[in-house]
Amino acid sequence: MVWHALGQRVIRDEVRPVLVTEQGVYDLELIARLAGKNAALWEKWIAGGVGAMLDRWTDVEPALAGLAANVVEAGPKYEPLGTGTKLCAPYRPVRIFATASNYVEHAQEMGTVLASKAESQPYVFMKADSSIIGPDEAIILPQRAEKVDWEVELAAVIGIGGRDIPVEKALDHVAAYTVINDITSRDLTRRSDFPFKFDWFRGKSFDTFAPLGPWLVPADCVGDPQNLRLTLDVNGTRKQDDSTGSMIFSVAEQISYLSSILTLRPGDLIATGTPDGVGMGTGEFLNCGDVVTAAVEKVGAITNPIRGSQIT
Repeated sequence: MVWHALGQRVIRDEVRPVLVTEQGVYDLELIARLAGKNAALWEKWIAGGVGAMLDRWTDVEPALAGLAANVVEAGPKYEPLGTGTKLCAPYRPVRIFATASNYVEHAQEMGTVLASKAESQPYVFMKADSSIIGPDEAIILPQRAEKVDWEVELAAVIGIGGRDIPVEKALDHVAAYTVINDITSRDLTRRSDFPFKFDWFRGKSFDTFAPLGPWLVPADCVGDPQNLRLTLDVNGTRKQDDSTGSMIFSVAEQISYLSSILTLRPGDLIATGTPDGVGMGTGEFLNCGDVVTAAVEKVGAITNPIRGSQIT
């Protein structure tokens, strides 16, 4: 299969889906029209945006793969968008699930004592959809946050919903993978004014705290999600570097666990955990002017600058 991805760009204040191949970024609607491939269907799908395409993923993805193959085979027949094309977040998930302490060494650097896997289950929290930003958009430091941290993660996007999904069938429910940087204000995840000591909603759901992208890569183009390299750089210096094979709970196990609690829906996003190398481990945190790049092998990389505080 030809590697391809589904993304979005903004042109004249309009968000438009794009097809990405190794040859470049293409306006999806234009390519579908020129190729004469399911043009009427593409017009209908595109009208609903990427989120609506995920609702019909079993139909959309084969057509998307066909378009990608056509573009590659045609060579210069199709002209990619210019190098200055600005991508935005590939879509805005309604529900963002995130798995905490899913790498042993990360748990250790955070001072977290874990039970054995046999005696445990994934620990899942949620982030607000309003925290989503795309490539090159600024992560804004909240005024009262002093310890804003980074976390590169593989994100799995659900394409087929379901309840009580068995582990062995869980990956069949994944439409695509993308990169998420789970930005966290470590100092604001703790509370002293309540008997409840942790407030992960506050620490993780500020606006701009979930850079996502740069696109959605179909699951068939990624292959085994437990064999991907994760890296994160701050100002060009490598901070995180590990493999998804180091996860405690695999992507499939996380999907199965979540579906035992609620019905998963197309478009749900699961941030599957971060490896060690976060700032909390060394006491180094993000500052105004920094640039952070999170990357996942076979998926892509997303870069975001850090900007000064806002009143919150």
